[in-house]
Amino acid sequence: METTLIIFKPDAVQRGLCGRILARFEDKGLQVVGMKFMQIPRATAETHYAPHKERPFYAGLVNFMTSSPVVVLALRGNNAITIARNLMGATFGSKANPGTIRGDFGVSNSFNLIHGSDSPEAAEKELGLFFGKGEIVNWSRAGDQWIYDMGSGKPE
Repeated sequence: METTLIIFKPDAVQRGLCGRILARFEDKGLQVVGMKFMQIPRATAETHYAPHKERPFYAGLVNFMTSSPVVVLALRGNNAITIARNLMGATFGSKANPGTIRGDFGVSNSFNLIHGSDSPEAAEKELGLFFGKGEIVNWSRAGDQWIYDMGSGKPE
C-alpha cells in the first residue's frame, strides 16, 4: 500500500470544492489516513516548492499557496499515487480531460486546485513536511474487503 500527499489548494478551498473533491478519492477506494485544514507557513511552502526555485513562477506559487487555507491529506491505497494523479487530471485545467478533478472544476493554467505527490520518494518527503509524528493514522476499514481482491494474498 502506498501513502500519498494531496493538497487542496487555496482556489479549491475558496470555491467550496473540498467535499466534492474528497468524495472522488473516497469513492475510488482510497483511504484517508491523515487530514488537516491549515494555513501553510511561508517557509514550508518555500521548502515544498524548492525544486522550482529557479523557475519564473516560483515566487507567485509560494504567494498563492500561502494566501489562504488549504486542506492537506494523506491518502493510502494500492497504487495510490498513480490513482490520485489520474483522478486529478492534467496540470492545467484548460487541458485536463472531463471526468478528472481539474477537467471538471478548472479552466485556469495558474490556479489548478490540487497538488499530489508524483512518486513514492516525493510522497515520503512531502508527507514528512506536512504531517508530524502520530498525525498519519494506521486503521482498518471494514469495507476494504469489498475494495481489494485479497485472494492472492495481496491487494489487487
